[in-house]
Amino acid sequence: MRRSSWHPEMDDAAINVRTLKTLIPYLLDYKGRIALALCCLVAAKLASVGLPFILKHIVDGMDTAVSTVVALPLGLLLAYGTVRFANVLFGEIRDALFGRVTERAMRRIGLSVFNHLHRLELDFHLNRSTGGLSRDIERGVTGVGFLLRFMVFNIVPTLLEIGLVTALLLINYSVWFALITLGAVVVYVAWSVVATDWRTGFVRAANKADSQTHSRAVDSLLNFETVKYFNNEQYEAGRYDDDLAEWERARRNNRLSLFALNGGQALIIALAMTAMMILAGQQVVAGTMTLGDFVLINAFMMQLFLPLNFLGFVYREMKGSLANIERLFALLRRRPQIKDAENAPELEVTRGEIEFRHVSFGYRPDRQILHDLSFTLQPRQKLAVVGASGSGKSTLVKLLFRFYEVNEGAILIDGQDIRQVSQASLRRAIGIVPQDTVLFNASIYDNIRYGRIDASESEVNEAIRLAHLSDFIASLPEGSATLVGERGLKLSGGEKQRVAIARTILKRPPILVFDEATSSLDSRSERSILQAIREVSRGQSSLVIAHRLSTIVDADHILVMQDGRIAEQGNHEQLLAKEGLYAQLWRLQQKQQEQPA
Repeated sequence: MRRSSWHPEMDDAAINVRTLKTLIPYLLDYKGRIALALCCLVAAKLASVGLPFILKHIVDGMDTAVSTVVALPLGLLLAYGTVRFANVLFGEIRDALFGRVTERAMRRIGLSVFNHLHRLELDFHLNRSTGGLSRDIERGVTGVGFLLRFMVFNIVPTLLEIGLVTALLLINYSVWFALITLGAVVVYVAWSVVATDWRTGFVRAANKADSQTHSRAVDSLLNFETVKYFNNEQYEAGRYDDDLAEWERARRNNRLSLFALNGGQALIIALAMTAMMILAGQQVVAGTMTLGDFVLINAFMMQLFLPLNFLGFVYREMKGSLANIERLFALLRRRPQIKDAENAPELEVTRGEIEFRHVSFGYRPDRQILHDLSFTLQPRQKLAVVGASGSGKSTLVKLLFRFYEVNEGAILIDGQDIRQVSQASLRRAIGIVPQDTVLFNASIYDNIRYGRIDASESEVNEAIRLAHLSDFIASLPEGSATLVGERGLKLSGGEKQRVAIARTILKRPPILVFDEATSSLDSRSERSILQAIREVSRGQSSLVIAHRLSTIVDADHILVMQDGRIAEQGNHEQLLAKEGLYAQLWRLQQKQQEQPA
């Protein structure tokens, strides 16, 4: 199984600053909404801080002479209810205003990642792990929502409330109340930061194990048939259990470190509240504070430390979210290796001539595939490429589609270097029937229409007819609405290739590429499909990668490749007359076809 290899090792401070900077552009579209939400936030906190003062006056009022007890507490109680309602109301308005900002940011980031993945080169997708990557993207987008929501809904309000409470205690009471409050907050935050940073490694290990476990499960289920063919269910279960065991260990360490963090936070809060209550009680006894002041101090401490206790959880989760978001943005920062030239023009196909000019290429520096290869596909002709496996035939197709860049030389279409035109226009001009056809988990009709999304129903049906799919579709209970299953697993290899041929017919590009297009068909189906291909490709430039030589005897020109070079070239009769490699392959395949008879 391939593993994702693009996650960098990152420093925590760099993560925090870089991630927050990257998020800012996604929020600037809603400056007015954010400003209004922050105003509601301040109003809610002012109301929250005002509640203990009203409560103090209520208690002091009830502690005075009986003659004033009837009128004064009633007004204060009404004021208490009004302020408490205002606190909740402003909080709800803030949540509603900022909620849309968060959801839109999540949507935009998710779409950016999706588009970016499609811009990355083929090599990245060949080496990535689908399950782990999808899990990282999911956690990253969710982390964006969590970070923005709790930053505005919890951290900023709590810090604002701490500042207001400390200032009010300093102004109205002994300096010791403010010092105890401020000291407790500083120690609490310091412990939370140190302990959370210590356990971040455990969180990352748990996330990594989770991604690896998910990747293993997805990889095994996607290859369900292969597992069954070789009776390897227990082997797959064993590997999955090994990953689960690693996940279990990581989660255990995560849980134990969380216990240490929570225990330390609870101790700090308990000591601070006890000290405040003792100090307030002494001053009430001494007569320097009223019973209402004692209630106010207690209310302030409860009001302050309860959200502060929650702030510890928020900080821990934010650290994890920042790490997850950084993985997402690290992916967005990955630059595609295949890029359009600046102001690249559209490819203009007038004749359909394809020229490979002194092309050399290797997937790795130590593995050269093509060596100084030169040939030309003349306009509206059929050029076939044959050769043994590993000779570089399919590599030609990947280079033509510009999935990889040539190391040396150039590929030209009607005299235009494909590196100088836009990739979209290049791929729009080429239709392909690949050897390994992978379909979407949708209906046969939708898979064919994928060749040209805006095609009419009659055009799709005509493509079905030309691909000789009509009888097969008519035999299905649901017809063309039949679902093909994930990656087209409900269809046979031949049926999938005919769907691919229909899709390419619908696209109607000026250049056609057939990469072992009939390799999964029986002789009868092959004849009908070859006839369809001849009809569709008549008057168009066609590049055919073939294994069975019987399928390309009508080609205008044939290249015989060996070890990344052109060993022979000519038409069918000329190559047979040379008595070379092509003639040997022809006789060998003819003998193989005669053996069953």
